Amino acid sequence: MKTSPIHTVAVYCSARDGLAQPFIDAAHKLGRSLAEQKTAIVYGGGGKGLMGEIARAALAAEGHVIGVIPRSMIEREAAHNGVTEQIIIDTMHQRKQIMADRCDAYIAMPGGVGTLDEIFEAITWHQLELHAKPMIFLDIEGYYTPLKQFLEHSAELGFIPESTMAAIRFETTIEGVLDALTDTLTITQ
Repeated sequence: MKTSPIHTVAVYCSARDGLAQPFIDAAHKLGRSLAEQKTAIVYGGGGKGLMGEIARAALAAEGHVIGVIPRSMIEREAAHNGVTEQIIIDTMHQRKQIMADRCDAYIAMPGGVGTLDEIFEAITWHQLELHAKPMIFLDIEGYYTPLKQFLEHSAELGFIPESTMAAIRFETTIEGVLDALTDTLTITQ
């Protein structure tokens, strides 16, 4: 029997197929682990790439998965029709707003410019004090290491406030992400 999720986490990640196995393995493990902790996932709604992997893994572990996908991307990202809840909307702006409204924290797995757009909007909203939700980068295979260095450099030069930097975490393992969520959301099992 399914139980209600305790929290909901927005996960941003790639919808591209053909990625290296460590990224696929991480998406699978994160999806399964969040489901096991009764944490719902709200994500871009796709069935390809890391998006599809995280959704399939969470659903296989009886997790709650909310897919939010614009009509124009249903074919491109091959909408995952087996999610717990599918929200079809008109624009990317609606997608980002719904995901932000539904989540208690943000996780950015490796991804391209779409992933960066989504997580940086969350960071910007934090800096503008529109939310106080934790933001976590899952730095698999050093993918986000140069970005972390850039953000630290920007903060040192005064472009990013310390309060924003304090809300951003970079974790190299799924366990680190889960610990960061536990620290900030008090997830109970």
